[in-house]
This record gives sequence, structure tokens and C-alpha cells, in this order.
Amino acid sequence: MKISKYLHSCLVFKEDGYKLLIDPGKFTFAEGIVKPEHFADVNSIIITHIHPDHLDTENLTIIAKLSGASILANEQVGEKLTEANIPFELLCNGTQQLGPFKLEAFTVVHELILDNPLPLMTGLLINDKVLHPVDSIEDSLLKYKGVELLLMVTMAPFTTEPRIAAFADKLQPKQILPVHDGYAKEFFIKQRYQAYTKHFDKQGIKFHQIYQPGDSITIA
Repeated sequence: MKISKYLHSCLVFKEDGYKLLIDPGKFTFAEGIVKPEHFADVNSIIITHIHPDHLDTENLTIIAKLSGASILANEQVGEKLTEANIPFELLCNGTQQLGPFKLEAFTVVHELILDNPLPLMTGLLINDKVLHPVDSIEDSLLKYKGVELLLMVTMAPFTTEPRIAAFADKLQPKQILPVHDGYAKEFFIKQRYQAYTKHFDKQGIKFHQIYQPGDSITIA
């Protein structure tokens, strides 16, 4: 399973030629480095919640037309997609198969944001190996302790580095892929990734330092 990152929380999972795109939000396209055409060959798309750094209906419309991909989303995201005339399939909690990907979908609580109501947010466990808690670090996720790979928020207005690290310390994944870092310039991201790497190396947890759009890792 190959996982490629395209700025902030936009990810492409590839297995057996099948591509699953998750959360192509506004931050992904903000600087014009990544364009909708990059995702013209995806097979399916998942949108986890309505926040604009995860959902960009304008560019999602273009991606859907270019690729013909099916779009899966929870009820609240679905309302926004309906308003934008974007067809979608309801992503319900539970286990389902999407191409070569086994998906376990579940509701997770978004961390608090100043003067902002909490959205309905869907977390994922992919192929029993990759935990995507999206913008949550709630203790209920600790049932996945020891998971192969954690997609870990690394910086956000709703939390701090010590709290993020403490969550991962308790979860004890074998590897970490950093996400949710589109707020910062590359020089700052590199500095923070080095700090995270130093912290997790002490525990034998591999922290992948990925910076450039399209950079990827492979999970066996």
C-alpha cells in the first residue's frame, strides 16, 4: 500500500492500481502547487468532514468530472455536496470494501476550535493497518494501540505539540506519517518534524519526514 501526501491532510492511497483520495481541501490547492489534474486518475474519494481545509467543493467538482470517481461522505458533508450539486454515496459507520481497501469507518470527535461548532467527522482504519483519526486525539482511539501507521496531526490551532505527542505515546503506533501541517512554511515544518523525530526515535517509532507534494511511503 503506497500513501502519497499532497499538502496538509490530502492523501492518496494506492493498492493494486486502485487509488483512493482523502480530503482534497482548500489548503491543498491554495498556492497552485497542487492542481485538480493531479487526481484525474483516482477511483474513489472520501471527505471526512466539512471544514474547508478538508473540503473544497469547487476543486472537488473538477476532480470528480476528470476522474469519474465515486465520492463517499457522512451526512453533514453530504449536505454540502448536495448544495454544490456533487453526487455522493453515504459513508456509514462500520466496515466496507472499497476496491482493495478494507475500510472501518467510525465517528470521532473533532478537537475544539475557537467559536466554531464541532462538525460530524468520520475517522478511518484502512486495511487494519493505517489509523486516520483526522482532527481527533480522543482516548477512544487508544483501542487501536500498536497499529502499524498513525496519520498524525502535527500542528493545529486546536492543540499543542506536547498533547499530540502524548496521544501518540499512548497509542504506540509502529510508524507515524505527519499530516495537518499546511499552516506553516517549509522551514518551520522541517524544524518541527526534526523535534518529533527525536521524540519518537526514543520509543522506536518511525516518524516519516515528508515535505514535498506527492512524496510517499509504502506500508507492506
